[in-house]
Amino acid sequence: MTTVLHRALHGNVVRRCCAANLLLLLVAAPLLAQDSAKTKEPKPYVPAPLFEDTKPIEFTLFGAYSKIKKERTGEVTYFPGSLTYAGDAGPVSVPVRLRARGIWRRKNCDIPPILMNFTKDSTKKTLFAKLDRARLTFPCKLNADYEQYVLQEFQLYRAQRVITPYSFDVRLARVTFIDSEKKDTAGTWLSFLSEQDDVFAERNGVKLITQQGAGPADLDPYESAFFGVWQYFVANADYSVRALHNVVLVLKGDAYIPVARDFDFGGAVNTRYARPPEILKIRAVTERIMRGYCAPAEEYEKVFALFREKKDAMYGLYSDPLAVNLKPNVVKETLKYFDEFYAVINDPKRAQREIVKACLG
Repeated sequence: MTTVLHRALHGNVVRRCCAANLLLLLVAAPLLAQDSAKTKEPKPYVPAPLFEDTKPIEFTLFGAYSKIKKERTGEVTYFPGSLTYAGDAGPVSVPVRLRARGIWRRKNCDIPPILMNFTKDSTKKTLFAKLDRARLTFPCKLNADYEQYVLQEFQLYRAQRVITPYSFDVRLARVTFIDSEKKDTAGTWLSFLSEQDDVFAERNGVKLITQQGAGPADLDPYESAFFGVWQYFVANADYSVRALHNVVLVLKGDAYIPVARDFDFGGAVNTRYARPPEILKIRAVTERIMRGYCAPAEEYEKVFALFREKKDAMYGLYSDPLAVNLKPNVVKETLKYFDEFYAVINDPKRAQREIVKACLG
């Protein structure tokens, strides 16, 4: 993709323009086409066995949680930890470094979400072989209601995989958390592990883009339409493509593709703590609002057709073995909420009014 800014930065314009004019270009132009020096080239993808299977796993995670809980803002520190699980020949122990991650959850949860960092030598011949890092998501408040939120978010990642290849690998886990210093147990909770952005890019054969500033003109029209409709489907307004907030941006050929992640503030999960941004003037996160960039009308029609085609497969996820721990009323309410989305896209006038013409230009 060749943008105004790209031409300016690589042609004679930059050499002649003053600093003020360059600043105007930086503010006004679409996303800079990435230099090879700033873009990670795809590597041959070697899958981690952890994400090759879907069966839930169980392990105990020892960590300095009393220290991790203090790192609510600012720079984060890795603390030594370890995990153990039952292997075929007895208990298996794997050293791992742990640090806090996230923004809202880091500030407010009983224990902040964790990034797990492994070393290759220590994971050989274990469940975590070939895994460098993984995000661990578990209940924000250590109780059964918040555990349901984790399972709901996990299900949305699974639904995302049904409908698009551009979705993150996740693995359900039952984790016992033990403070390695205080020697006390914080409990055993259903959680899920998810792959890191760079691994996601390698697996999909795309380049990971870390530069902010992507606008409507930068994105692949179909993928932009899909992204906006997906966020409308899960009623997630807690994202920004331009700022790469809860969004991963990748480049395939000359097409920029936005990928959604982190759905705990979406209406399809409807956590107690989720509040819509005041600027949107909606009363609750369950109130769907289109915040995706505009795309040609025919691209939206393709996306609507895809959602109709995959409806049964996505709904089926809520009655399969991985959904067994979801409470029946949660399943019922979730599918009813999805029904409301389908009522919109199956009504041409409502689809035009609430999605196609409500997009951000």
